[in-house]
Amino acid sequence: MTPVEAEAMTAVTDHACRLHADGKDIVFTAAIVKDDKIIAEARNEVADTDDPSRHAEVVAIAEATRKLGERDLSGATLIASCQPCEMCLSTMRWAGISRVIFAAQQENISDAFFRFPKLTISDFHAACDGAFAYLGGVQESRVAHIYSDEGQS
Repeated sequence: MTPVEAEAMTAVTDHACRLHADGKDIVFTAAIVKDDKIIAEARNEVADTDDPSRHAEVVAIAEATRKLGERDLSGATLIASCQPCEMCLSTMRWAGISRVIFAAQQENISDAFFRFPKLTISDFHAACDGAFAYLGGVQESRVAHIYSDEGQS
């Protein structure tokens, strides 16, 4: 992990912790790092927009493509407070992102956050012939309480 990716991970987990402390229900956060810069940061906007596709990762990808004026984010890294769901992993791949780093890992959080909870990130990795690299559990202890079954009650 690069120093800028580590900085982005700290920003993402800090943001999730602040949202949780403020009593927000949906506290997923994400960032995009490209060319050694944080080019986008986002939070989940589903509740704000009533749009189920506005996950933090998708919002961050959209912001990055808007800022760069292109939809190809090859060479970028997606940073997320929680392991990305199936939709977000697909969006990441459609955008050309081939690296994702996340804090909370699927096996340590509530199944409620995944529509296909029996499919793991390893399954998705294998399904695309290893076309992306992933690193999970980075700063997980900072946010695990947010995404546990207890954190959702």
